[in-house]
Amino acid sequence: MKVTATLLSVALAVMVADAASVAPHSGTAVPLSLNPNHKRDFRKTMAKLAARYPQLGLQVPAEKVISGAQDKVGTGKVPLTDVGPDSEYYGSVSVGTPAQVMRLDFDTGSSDIWFPSSTCNTAGCKAHHRFNSAKSTTFKKDGRPWKIGYGDGSNSNGILGSDIVNVGGISVRQTIGLATNESAQFASSPEDGLFGLGFNTIESVAGVKTFLDNAIAAKAITLPVVSAFLPSVRKNGGKGGNYLFGGIDKTRYTGALTYVPVTKKGYWQVLIQDAAFNGKSLKQTSQGIVDTGTTLLIIGNAVAAAIHKQIPGATNSAQEGGWVVPCSLAKNTKDSISFKMGGKSFQVPVADLAWAPVSNGSKTCFSGVQGGQDGLWILGDVFIKNNYCVFSQTGSPSIGIAPLKY
Repeated sequence: MKVTATLLSVALAVMVADAASVAPHSGTAVPLSLNPNHKRDFRKTMAKLAARYPQLGLQVPAEKVISGAQDKVGTGKVPLTDVGPDSEYYGSVSVGTPAQVMRLDFDTGSSDIWFPSSTCNTAGCKAHHRFNSAKSTTFKKDGRPWKIGYGDGSNSNGILGSDIVNVGGISVRQTIGLATNESAQFASSPEDGLFGLGFNTIESVAGVKTFLDNAIAAKAITLPVVSAFLPSVRKNGGKGGNYLFGGIDKTRYTGALTYVPVTKKGYWQVLIQDAAFNGKSLKQTSQGIVDTGTTLLIIGNAVAAAIHKQIPGATNSAQEGGWVVPCSLAKNTKDSISFKMGGKSFQVPVADLAWAPVSNGSKTCFSGVQGGQDGLWILGDVFIKNNYCVFSQTGSPSIGIAPLKY
């Protein structure tokens, strides 16, 4: 559907530590694989983002070091598939006994874990792997109703249950949402459902604990963290990324991690102290969230305009419903934008702003930076695929950030 400039108040949703230094620890990395057949769809992407944050009134248009060898008990890495390229990333999760494999979008912008039930026969459900609770000897009924509705009209509902959920070798009993109905919009999603990595305060059903909550309580992970390495097709062909539960892989970043305090638990929300172009301050600050489930950078209107003012040929197109840039920008690795958090600036090359052609063969691309999100900027995958992020759920939660090493 067409996304107008007004609708860009929400841009892309996918429907989808103050840690002490410790001795190096080995880990097994699971490479991401690229889906070469996926085509980027800007309008669909923007509609999904609007769906992600209905409660915001958005509208549619001491660290654990891993060497990279073998994981030990208490850490686990999971494989991801790079869809897009770089539009979203999903991984395989085993549920039940014997295990049934679900392809889930790991999402720091939500907290529920949900996927289709085998009893669901809508087009959205039938397009994906469906979990058969009757075939799992460890499944337990819950019975509480569960539902999610989104701003783009998509919706899903069903019942809660619990079962053993295994992520990269880390297993805990987890409450899961089993969809018995999904709207047709979900049929085109490559993943089966969502694996929320947000805080339990934004669970759809009050009182439900997240996977990270349960893994910490069970002492199933060495550190109370999830570390994200999202790859870039431009930099390394979209391969080699992973999520690491319970540890931090020092081989994946340069310098030291800067831990940025979480200002509000729900999303992983932090203070963005400034934005800059080639190191020159744009004199803008905002609260923001670091969101693995959002593709683009969705920021305030003023700072989006200030960034694009520095890019020859960039325009805010009413016809296309957002900022567009010359596709040739993809070759520009000299210039960069940056966001200051915890007193340090983290860069995004402007090459990553040439996100996708507005049409097949077009020399004009949708920008990887969009406006419309005043007051709560969203730093999505365009930021994370350039910066290693450690989501640390200690008593004083924070996000550790450092430049990503490919």
